[in-house]
Amino acid sequence: MEVFLIRLLQFMLAISILVLLHEGGHFFFAKLFGVRVEKFYLFFDPWFHLFEFKPKRSETTYGVGWLPLGGYCKISGMIDESFDTEQMKKPAQPCEFRSKPAWQRLLIMVGGVLVNFLLALFIYAMVLFTWGDSYFALKDMSMGMKFNDSAKEIGFRDGDILLRTDEKTLDRFDVDMYRAIANAQTVTVLRGGKEVTVTMPEDMSLLTMVKEEPVFARPFIPADVDSVLPNSPAQKAGIMKGDKLLAVGGKSVDSWNEFDNQIGRMQDVMSAAKTPADSLKARTTTIVFSHKATPGRKDTAQVVLTADMTLGVGKTYLGTYYKPVKLEYGFFESFPAGVVYGVNVLRGYVDDMKYVFSAEGAKSLGGFGAIGSLFPPTWDWMMFWRMTAFLSIILAFMNILPIPALDGGHVLFLLYEMITRRKSSENFLIRAEYVGFGILILLMVVANLNDILRWLGYM
Repeated sequence: MEVFLIRLLQFMLAISILVLLHEGGHFFFAKLFGVRVEKFYLFFDPWFHLFEFKPKRSETTYGVGWLPLGGYCKISGMIDESFDTEQMKKPAQPCEFRSKPAWQRLLIMVGGVLVNFLLALFIYAMVLFTWGDSYFALKDMSMGMKFNDSAKEIGFRDGDILLRTDEKTLDRFDVDMYRAIANAQTVTVLRGGKEVTVTMPEDMSLLTMVKEEPVFARPFIPADVDSVLPNSPAQKAGIMKGDKLLAVGGKSVDSWNEFDNQIGRMQDVMSAAKTPADSLKARTTTIVFSHKATPGRKDTAQVVLTADMTLGVGKTYLGTYYKPVKLEYGFFESFPAGVVYGVNVLRGYVDDMKYVFSAEGAKSLGGFGAIGSLFPPTWDWMMFWRMTAFLSIILAFMNILPIPALDGGHVLFLLYEMITRRKSSENFLIRAEYVGFGILILLMVVANLNDILRWLGYM
């Protein structure tokens, strides 16, 4: 419950910041061009609101709604999600949106997207200035990578050190590495001191690579014991810090990667247990390990894992074996670096959009639960701001899509008007708004239904 609340608070804070500034972008340009803003709300307020006030001599009512699905800036004389058709039946006033030149209306509509994108670049710059950038270089991972069966069928081998694709150098282990491999025709690896070229199939999918269990490739980390919890199954078996696990349940393990795979199989059996006896049987296994203090000595012990299927050992990690590359930025250096970082994130996100139109991609759509789970389980300001910047880029991109009811839909019709010198009829715009709103509701239902199905274990 504590983890859920921490993630919920981070999600709500990030969304509040992004929505306020997005709507603030529309508000700024509306006020700049003398357009009346009737309401400025954080969150939606169907039927009632949590808070509302209207300053003296102000034409704008400010408030907080109860439905945290976004927010809105109600601009006079504009066909939007409020569907205020009565106002549109009245004669146009000079202070209304519809009375302004097309170029001013265009700037008002792109104001939110512009603020979100610039905000993301600013956040990335400040993150780099405050915390720098730290990563483990692939070329320095002398033990190479651990590959799944799909990767081995293509031609990769455990221990391969990833060097480059036919298009770019592979420098760090992150989603960009997977994306580069998925888009590559060939991948060059270092194997046994020699460079080997692996030819990639044409139907590689980033989505499949990261969703497979285990994933396509991950750093090879030996199953060296970093610590042992008191009174744990590991301690009772005689395992000590520095020992190496060699086998679990009769299956050899050469890394924590293999150890996790084997425990995962046991968890599947455990989930099917119907009686306490079945549960005890699923949790009982044999462990083979070697002693650091006495090289060459191997011991075999029968252990009963805990109820949550843990052995009670602390694992070594990348930092145990490799020194990270640390990049630091001065205040002015951080801005161009933040722009490059943000543009790269946007480019990757746009490239991944092609998967949305596949059957597997539709299943991968996530709603508020999926977004909230991206935040760390503990409050980490660096990760919070990185996630906020990422969501700001997503919000900017999604809003600029040419779908009626989104900013991009309005922009599309305004560009049509500026090019053809013909203004779309209000009846057409109202019908388009209804269609677009219906599409958005459908997407929201599908995404959040996927969250529920994943939570129930059906996906």
